[in-house]
Amino acid sequence: MLTIDPAPRPLGASDILVSPLAWGMWRLHGGVAHAHTLVEAALDAGITLFDTADIYGTDTPAGFGSAEALFGDVLAQAPQLRDRMVIATKGGIRPGNPYRSDAAYLAQAIDDSLARLRIERIDLYQIHRRDFLTHPQEVAASLTRMVDAGKVRGIGVSNHRPAEVDALQAFLKLPILSTQPEFSPLHTAPLTDGTLDQAMARGLAVLGWSPLGGGRLTDRSHPAGGLLADHGARFGVDAATAALSWSMVHPARIIPIVGSQTPERIRAAAGAVRVEWTHAEWYAVLQAGMGATLP
Repeated sequence: MLTIDPAPRPLGASDILVSPLAWGMWRLHGGVAHAHTLVEAALDAGITLFDTADIYGTDTPAGFGSAEALFGDVLAQAPQLRDRMVIATKGGIRPGNPYRSDAAYLAQAIDDSLARLRIERIDLYQIHRRDFLTHPQEVAASLTRMVDAGKVRGIGVSNHRPAEVDALQAFLKLPILSTQPEFSPLHTAPLTDGTLDQAMARGLAVLGWSPLGGGRLTDRSHPAGGLLADHGARFGVDAATAALSWSMVHPARIIPIVGSQTPERIRAAAGAVRVEWTHAEWYAVLQAGMGATLP
């Protein structure tokens, strides 16, 4: 039987302890009171890892940086919450560029994120996507300066292929702590493209984004959604929570990023740690999500 360890675990090769679930803010917008309610709901669910990015909010009227700024407003109003959190953010995507990781850009990006978040140090700073026009040695030097200056505790990557992780790590004395791929029964590439294998070999934390397949896995009419709904019901949870647990039982100890903007849904995510799987049940969901039978 495949089960989930609910205890906090180290973030990669660091002494930063994080929860087995994360809450993500790519859809965070609106007023401070509502945002505060969502943050409290995540904490109520036992979530300590809070993931955002400077680009989050670009598709709202508030624009680029607004999700970080709104989260910063919550922290400014309730500074006692900071000690209960591991705060992660990302930089490197800017509308119109689209990707920038050169030294001058990252130096400004980290300062801007700190200002919007209203904190003195970011726990995990991630390069959001690979900038093909910046040598990884230059990116590594920028990340090292952030850590040396006390602006960042640890570094990670998002949407990086294994070879890109290798290239960046080759120029770093610091360890890359985490990788953040899209992963769900509907997006299974990390199982076969080396992402999860590299993470297990190197001890990288895996932060899985879009674990509900953009919400499609909550639809019982989808073959995988139906299996998840039925399986979750056996443990008193819904399809969304079962989908989270499906990712979490992988031996890479994937940390799914819950993206809900509803307090009740965020709290419900805590039930994922109760769900157990057999190999046959897990592979049935995988094949349903793939729409194909494994050889």
